[in-house]
Amino acid sequence: MMKDYFADLHIHIGRTYTGKPVKITAAKNLTLTNILKAARFPKGLDIVGVIDCHSPEVIEEMTMLLNASELVELKEGGFRFQEDVTLIPGTEMELLDEKCSGPIHVLAYFPTLQSLTDFSAWLSKRVTNIQLSTQRVYESAVTVQETVRSLGGLFIPAHVFTPFKSLYGKGVKQSLTEVFAQDQIDAMELGLSSDTAMADQMNELHHYVFLSNSDAHSLPKMAREYQKVRLASPTFRSIQKMMHRLDGHHIVENYGLNPFLGKYYRTACAKCFTVKEGDTCSECGSKKFTKGVSERIAELAKGGTPPTRPPYIHQVPLDFLPGLGPKTKETLYHHFGSEMNILHRVTREDLQAVIKPQLSDLILQARKGGLELEAGGGGRYGKVAKR
Repeated sequence: MMKDYFADLHIHIGRTYTGKPVKITAAKNLTLTNILKAARFPKGLDIVGVIDCHSPEVIEEMTMLLNASELVELKEGGFRFQEDVTLIPGTEMELLDEKCSGPIHVLAYFPTLQSLTDFSAWLSKRVTNIQLSTQRVYESAVTVQETVRSLGGLFIPAHVFTPFKSLYGKGVKQSLTEVFAQDQIDAMELGLSSDTAMADQMNELHHYVFLSNSDAHSLPKMAREYQKVRLASPTFRSIQKMMHRLDGHHIVENYGLNPFLGKYYRTACAKCFTVKEGDTCSECGSKKFTKGVSERIAELAKGGTPPTRPPYIHQVPLDFLPGLGPKTKETLYHHFGSEMNILHRVTREDLQAVIKPQLSDLILQARKGGLELEAGGGGRYGKVAKR
């Protein structure tokens, strides 16, 4: 029997259980165990893809959790944490071989502790520091793909339109076939400044499933983008089938920021973030601009009829809502159980019994993408306009 699950498949690890840095720019309390606990409460996620599990001390932590029976390796791949959260372990890498015109970030996921450990050993000979996240891999992109596949893993280009370190940002000039083996890509991760309608302007992406993930660098940022998936069970094999739309497994809905809220939607000044209107910034006089995702996609757009896709819901996370402070969020979490409940299931009447009508209306509009937004660009997030 198929069931629906909420999944965020791109969450970083900031520190190991002993305090060593993994993703240096991520929060210190972003450990594997804390991620798994936060997935259950307050986030309400069923499946998390945790990047940086290649790091030796993270593998040690997984082994400790397995020995303590807090983590259980599943027959169909993946790991169950305390009965109700599934861990899909993975890694993020940076590729820059002779075929790339710029660095490209990619994701790989593995079904078992053994396959993860084997990949970590392989990777350790090709990076400067195996302990850290998103290291430059001194190997060809296709060889990395083949190695991931040989271990039963999944290979996904990450945040593919981000201006820096992504497939279409600067990684390729026109087509993914310049760098990758097309048939060894399992899905595409869109990133915070794009959505399905924007990405489907490129016909070479039409046969890939689109993922909307948070790329979280802190616990509160988990599930700022995610998807509802229909699976036979919350396991690695079911996720793999979902990515290839097999046996009824599929994404029901993508939930993500309106691209206006992303850091790179519009071309903007790299110094003061003013939207570009000429060759020189009208505010600070700088001539250095960061090209926006919307403009980059317009450059690459090609014809073709896009496939039928799941709805992409422009949902605003609670963290983005003006006037909704930490204490109010805590009250909501404890009253309604999780952020997924608040964003998907709780009625207007129930919300208004706990918080002011103005805030409850804000949450209801956030569910449906009905808020007025100010576009981001140049490296600064967009925001919900004050009312």
